[in-house]
Amino acid sequence: MVKTSKGKSMKFEKFFSMISQEHAGEEVSRKDLRKFAEELDIDSEQIEKFLRKAVTLCDKSPKRGLYVLPKSSKSPSKKAEIANISEDTKVTPESLAFIPEVDKNYISWGHYKTIEKIIESRVFHPLFITGLSGNGKTMMVEQSCANLSRELFRVNITIETDEDDLLGGFRLVNGETVWFDGPVVKAMQRGGVLLLDEIDLASNKIMCIQSVLEGKGVFLKKVNRWVKPSEGFTIFATANTKGQGDELGKFVGTGFLNEAFLERFPITVVQSYPSKSIENKILRKFWKNQIGQLDEQAEVITENLVEWATITRDSFENGAINDLITTRRLISILQTYRIFGSVEDSIKLTVNRFDDITRDSFVDLYKKISEVEEEEVPSEDPLVVESGETKAWFEN
Repeated sequence: MVKTSKGKSMKFEKFFSMISQEHAGEEVSRKDLRKFAEELDIDSEQIEKFLRKAVTLCDKSPKRGLYVLPKSSKSPSKKAEIANISEDTKVTPESLAFIPEVDKNYISWGHYKTIEKIIESRVFHPLFITGLSGNGKTMMVEQSCANLSRELFRVNITIETDEDDLLGGFRLVNGETVWFDGPVVKAMQRGGVLLLDEIDLASNKIMCIQSVLEGKGVFLKKVNRWVKPSEGFTIFATANTKGQGDELGKFVGTGFLNEAFLERFPITVVQSYPSKSIENKILRKFWKNQIGQLDEQAEVITENLVEWATITRDSFENGAINDLITTRRLISILQTYRIFGSVEDSIKLTVNRFDDITRDSFVDLYKKISEVEEEEVPSEDPLVVESGETKAWFEN
């Protein structure tokens, strides 16, 4: 592994996979390989080591001093990481996205089958996924691609995301201005799945991909080039709102998306949190794979956590409280428990992000549930999710 000039790390496998994808079957010299490495900002002291290893994985060309990059990467790594392209990560060859890894802890639920069917069909059919945070919207797309061995190009949308971030732009490389395709163009060309994450944070600059959402391709006016989508290309977008503003006041930065833009998504699904039974399965599978034996104590802990989260969500829906416990946070609690070995300590550490009153109320609520354990809660108990009573419980 080497450090880039930006202080990041890059494995040789990732470097070789990227240049093989970009220049498959091409004849290259050591000078070319060096140039590719420099474009990725690899530390100059490490480039020679990369070059020596790279030439051993290339086929020799009849022409002296040239090597042929394989048409399919010979890199030991068969799958690369998903590239997260955010506001401070410009579109470069390093932004390539590939087939994500299968998560052994994942359990399919909710709209997973809908997403999987669209991806498997290889038909262009954009889908808009909305729902509160931490309920698995992004993970469903990622794991569908992983299980179907489809390339995923994920773009984290912000208000600053513009045409250059999406379609591509010119970059200064070794004193020369070089054009780099953006993730949208790469996904179109490769027939991949494009994921526009947190789309409701976008400004009107997102309208530059309007024609892409219609499946008609896009004209790159800066380089006078028309790009058509390849077979298999499709688009998913995730959001905490439906693109019509945040009525809850929880998602700062979300705004109104252009109605014409939203109309380009023929399907919209609303992702809720999993049912108690599904969430129990999620936590217990994680426990078994990451913590250890799923004994009676583990079953009680996971059941209590699910009950606890469900009460906060129901109370949130009733307007009794302004925050809730997400599925993502339950997983975070188990990850923390794996380190510290105490459920209560793990809960305290992971709910510190809330204001003091909410944090203390959540901690006290879990203590109450863990005392009750598997006993049925009587209707007069403050844990019952009735708007007035639950509000009183959290305010006390």
